[in-house]
Amino acid sequence: MTDLQRPFKILSFGEVLWDIFPNDKKPGGAPANFAYHCKQLGADVRLVSRIGCDQNGKELFDFYNSIELSTALIGVSATEPTGTVSVHLREDGQPDYTINQQVAWDFLETTPESFRWASESEVIAFGSLAARSEQNRRTLQNLLNAAQPTAYRVLDLNLREPFCEQKDIEFVLSCANILKLNDEELNRIISMFDFPQDTIEKQLQKLQEFYQFRMVILTCGANGNWLTTKSEQVYTRGIKVDVTDTVGAGDAFTATCVLGFLLQKQLSVIGRQANELAAYVCTQRGGTPTIPQKFLWT
Repeated sequence: MTDLQRPFKILSFGEVLWDIFPNDKKPGGAPANFAYHCKQLGADVRLVSRIGCDQNGKELFDFYNSIELSTALIGVSATEPTGTVSVHLREDGQPDYTINQQVAWDFLETTPESFRWASESEVIAFGSLAARSEQNRRTLQNLLNAAQPTAYRVLDLNLREPFCEQKDIEFVLSCANILKLNDEELNRIISMFDFPQDTIEKQLQKLQEFYQFRMVILTCGANGNWLTTKSEQVYTRGIKVDVTDTVGAGDAFTATCVLGFLLQKQLSVIGRQANELAAYVCTQRGGTPTIPQKFLWT
């Protein structure tokens, strides 16, 4: 744990699932990975999601309990199965995903406890993938309506085909005040919304200004990252490592940025620390490795 004077409260909303690799499976889902890394970085986290009443669901609960990540806001469906994603790794370690539909996390619901947690949290994090269902969009909007005006509303754009309809992307962008995306997703957003082609720096500034984001987080893999606020823009060079897979690296990066922003660290420090942790995660199998002490905020 970090030496935070008090743990920040964070609510993470969206999918929990199993990433099915050719030879094994790992707990996954960007909101779950993000919650896991925030918890390791010292935050008090709750995860709003849903599993099935099946063996995969039981094993997910067992895993989260083993790492002391609260399952208090994870519902159980009697009709839909626990989510699964088939992961195929390319030669460069980048994953291709097949994401099953009509699974438990497509039907997220509010509860009195999730409303309470939303109202008390400094951060509410969500992704674009969970917005593929109408019920989830309603549930997310209700939780955001309960949030403090000062809360960070963190969107991980996380574009995954075929779940990239423009109306759903517009919805989640309008809900956020912090945006995280990668270089491929930046190109798609620029094209989708007919923003002018320009340098990365100016495209990020345009996004920040257009949506009045408090921060835009851009990851470019081995080519580093950009952090953009209204008053500052910082580029940090990438770190080359021997990649096992890149699953969860972006989620660890986002968690480090959010905690660093809450702690009012300098953008250059945030970019460097997030880069180092994401590079480490790339050397590990799956999205939820244990974070070594040297990567924790102090």
